[in-house]
Amino acid sequence: MVVVFFLSEYRNDMSKATSIRYRPNVAGILQDAEGRILIGERMGAAGAWQFPQGGINPGESREEAFFREMEEELGLHCGDYQIVACNGPYRYVFDKGRTKQGYRGQEQTYFLARFVAPAERVNIATNHQEFRKVRWIFPHEFKMAWLPDFKKAVYRKVFMDFFALLK
Repeated sequence: MVVVFFLSEYRNDMSKATSIRYRPNVAGILQDAEGRILIGERMGAAGAWQFPQGGINPGESREEAFFREMEEELGLHCGDYQIVACNGPYRYVFDKGRTKQGYRGQEQTYFLARFVAPAERVNIATNHQEFRKVRWIFPHEFKMAWLPDFKKAVYRKVFMDFFALLK
């Protein structure tokens, strides 16, 4: 069973929220019929597991970006899943003063989607390969230790909002 709460906004650093440029971003949680979620281990970062995510291109809607990211990172087409819920924005600031395309952080919209295709449809060997491997786990099995510190507050909030889990 999926529990979804819709929030108006979440910021993990309220004191800096107005002075930081956040990159518009989408993230996807695919959930199979058994309730497991798909996570990927990042290329070049052994032990770093996360949800597929990516920036929203100029002129692209959040939904269009989500569909594109699922294809770019997992080789999936929109018929392979059904959007169940959407929530956000969630914000985080990159660590150590890092920037990405002139942004100091990301503002993410999360999509929860029911995966309806056979498991072998997931193909990470794409032109934009971001993951070394993927695996299906139950939401309560996700470990915050797999994330960099700057992403942990957002993931905690996401797990609470989508699965009513304290992390």
